[in-house]
Amino acid sequence: MFKKIVDWFKSREESKKLENWFSVTWDDEYIYRNVSPPGKEAWDDKFKWADIERICFEATDYMYSDDIYFFTTERPESYVIPTEAKGGSELWGLVIDKKLFDPELAIEAATSPEGMFCWPAPNS
Repeated sequence: MFKKIVDWFKSREESKKLENWFSVTWDDEYIYRNVSPPGKEAWDDKFKWADIERICFEATDYMYSDDIYFFTTERPESYVIPTEAKGGSELWGLVIDKKLFDPELAIEAATSPEGMFCWPAPNS
């Protein structure tokens, strides 16, 4: 009986992990978000690489996931992808490889305890 209770608690904690309910994938044309938060309605969407006009990286303390904000020509609000989402870190690496974010600024963001870092910089 004790093992069943421990297993139940482990499964509850596992379901709370962001990578288990938020995933991001991509192809040559789109970035796709697939989100199934525990106890809430699932949703998904996509946006085009070609529509990206600014990317911001929000560094947070170790208790939270860093976030990537994609601003597009498609809508005024951004598309947010946590780096702890399944595929999130890999997407961030691809953003750097595609030269959509300044590599030196990415290093600064990665080594900062917190802050918002955008490329291109606002008003540039």
